[in-house]
Amino acid sequence: MPPVEPLEATATQGRPGDEISPAGTLRHIAVIMDGNGRWAQARRLPRSFGHRAGSHAVRRTVRAAAEAGMEALTLYAFSCDNWARPQGEVNALMELLQDYLDQESSSCVQEGIRLSVFGRRDRLHPSLLRAIEVAEQRTSMGRRLHLRLAVDYSGRDAILAAVSRCPSGEPLDPEAFQRSIHEASHSPLEIPEVDLIIRTGGEKRLSDFLLWESAYAELYFTDCLWPDFKSRDLTLAIDDFSSRERRFGSVPASANRRPDRCPPPPAA
Repeated sequence: MPPVEPLEATATQGRPGDEISPAGTLRHIAVIMDGNGRWAQARRLPRSFGHRAGSHAVRRTVRAAAEAGMEALTLYAFSCDNWARPQGEVNALMELLQDYLDQESSSCVQEGIRLSVFGRRDRLHPSLLRAIEVAEQRTSMGRRLHLRLAVDYSGRDAILAAVSRCPSGEPLDPEAFQRSIHEASHSPLEIPEVDLIIRTGGEKRLSDFLLWESAYAELYFTDCLWPDFKSRDLTLAIDDFSSRERRFGSVPASANRRPDRCPPPPAA
C-alpha cells in the first residue's frame, strides 16, 4: 500500500467507550473492500494488480474519513476464508500489507493516526507480526483517527473465542462478553460500536465481518468496485447514513407523541 497522503492539521480528540453512538451521530465506519479481483480481471490484469490498485482507495478513504471527523475506520483487509485463495494471491496480499505497515508508521505518527491490526495472529509470518507490533507501538498516541485493519479475521471465530473465555456455568454479562470479544481478536476496548458498514463491489452480505460489533450498524451497499472508490463515494455513504432514523429497537419519535385530543367514538 502507498503512503497515506498528508491530512489537514486540525485534530479531533477521540471519545473512548464502546457504547452505541446516539442516533444521528457517526463515529465509526467499517468497510468491506470488495471488487479488487473483478477490477483487475475486467482489465485483463492479474488479480494482484487489483489489490495494489485498491491500496490507492485505502489512502483516499483514510484521508476522507479523517477530514470527516471520524473516530474510527475499520477495513476488512484479509478474512480467515481468504486463505483458500490461490497461494500467489495470498502471498501478494501479505506482502502488500507488510509493505504498508513498514512504510506508513512515520506518516501515521505525523498525522495523528493510530493504526492497529486485529484478528488471528498465529498463522501470520513472523516478519509480518513484527511489522504489526512496530506499527502499533509507534502510532499508539494517535488521536485524530483510529485506523483498524482486520487481518485473518472471522466474526464467528471471534465470538466462539470470546465464549471460551467466559466462566463455565455462569450467566454471560454483555459488558464482560464485549471485553472478551475485543481480547480474543486483539482489538482495543475503547473502540465505539460500528455505526455504518459500507460494502463495495455490488454484493449484499456481511461475509463474517464484525458480527457482534455491528448489531445496530446501518448497512450501505454500492456497485462501485473498491479500486474505484473515491472520497465522494464515502461522502455519499455518510449522507445516506444521515438521512436514516436510528431507533435501536424503539419506535419513531413521532409515534411517542400523544394526540392533541382523543378521536371521536365510532358511530353507533
